Amino acid sequence: MENLVSTQTHVHEIQGSTTVFDEIPHNHRFAGITGQVIPVGDDHIHAFQVSTDFTEIHLHEIGGFTGLSIPIGNGRHVHAASGLTTLNRGHVHEFIFSTLIDDPLRD
Repeated sequence: MENLVSTQTHVHEIQGSTTVFDEIPHNHRFAGITGQVIPVGDDHIHAFQVSTDFTEIHLHEIGGFTGLSIPIGNGRHVHAASGLTTLNRGHVHEFIFSTLIDDPLRD
């Protein structure tokens, strides 16, 4: 059997809520995990793809890429992301979030 070397880097938890759609007043919540590190020069970004919750008889998908890392001290970082959901029931929602820290159990 081949000796496989792990290339796992790190991921971030994401969670948030979309903006309210006024014509059918509602919004959606979402939560998930980003993908592994995508190197960008001396920094990195992450891809993400999650479904929103199901409300007003529909849901949406959100996806894209985070921005570069934002140092928050003690060697930790977060990422910001924003965009639009997929179209469903004739509308989209905006979303914006900051990831959670990259390693919550690290000292």
